[in-house]
Amino acid sequence: MKKHNFYAGPSILSPYTIQKTAEAIQDFSDMGLSILEISHRSKQFQAVMDEAVALTKELLHLPENYHVLFLGGGASLQFCMVPFNLLNKKAAYINTGTWATNAIKEAKLFGDVEVLASSEDTKFNYIPKNFTIPNDVDYFHFTSNNTIYGTEIRHDFDTEVPVVCDMSSDIFSREFDPTKYSLIYAGAQKNLAPSGVTIVIVKEDILGKVNREIPTMLDYRTHIKKGSMFNTPPVLPIYSALMTLRYYKEMGGVKAMEKLDMEKATLLYDEIDRNKLFTGTVAEEDRSIMNVCFVMKPDYAELEKDFMEFATSKGIVGIKGHRSVGGFRASLYNALPLDSVKVLVDAMKEFEAKH
Repeated sequence: MKKHNFYAGPSILSPYTIQKTAEAIQDFSDMGLSILEISHRSKQFQAVMDEAVALTKELLHLPENYHVLFLGGGASLQFCMVPFNLLNKKAAYINTGTWATNAIKEAKLFGDVEVLASSEDTKFNYIPKNFTIPNDVDYFHFTSNNTIYGTEIRHDFDTEVPVVCDMSSDIFSREFDPTKYSLIYAGAQKNLAPSGVTIVIVKEDILGKVNREIPTMLDYRTHIKKGSMFNTPPVLPIYSALMTLRYYKEMGGVKAMEKLDMEKATLLYDEIDRNKLFTGTVAEEDRSIMNVCFVMKPDYAELEKDFMEFATSKGIVGIKGHRSVGGFRASLYNALPLDSVKVLVDAMKEFEAKH
């Protein structure tokens, strides 16, 4: 049976990425060796790194003064690496969910943190609005997409303050103005590659302004100088990332990805709003196009387990909501085909007809 993969992360990868990665595991660049066993200093892997950087810059329209890094440690390491490098006196954050909460916690170890707004009062089911970014902070940080709760910020902030964004679960799914950001980071396991590598995009002039000593490994300037090879990089995920970047370019770039993602999200949200058994969990104006969260309506709550089993029988996997919120979550990352969303929608209709 064909599987329809809605896992939130690690998540679906394109068949192109999986096939090309599998081939490189067998024989990389006609070397007679697996990519798992070659030196990261080899000219063949250096070519991989160079192309991955170049394609990221091309697809995201990054200016020349932005550096692209491929680092280990996941986005969670960036929660402390960002303030270590950027927080001198005070930083501003908005709290829109678990990952923003974790980022705020880490930042408080390095200086004052002003939480400008939070949606915690209603379990993060909306994006806070009507807040002002102060001019006296070292940077402003936000999480663009909230995988657990299904909310998303789909606009750029217009401010003179340096902006830092965690785009872990929606990078390459929407066009944005890179000049509005000083630093962007994203764990690769949503829209780019297998887990194990984190992409960091950093504007050169944001660095070197804090008054503290930074450990070598945690200093962005180290990795810029060494081309992401200060230590052995996560070779395999970087190669998979390159394959995904090539796939995005072939598909028409980020603009084409965004159009497809909007089509998928609209199809599913329309069914949630129409169906008598289900209801969405977040404010409509803040709905994520990457992570669609929904539950059974109160009168049908006892059918949650039955629907999960029914969906599984249709080859649908990964729609169980995060353990902290329950319900259902369908992740519609770039590699998920429209046909998989249609299968889920048809299953919802069929289940409604039965009950």
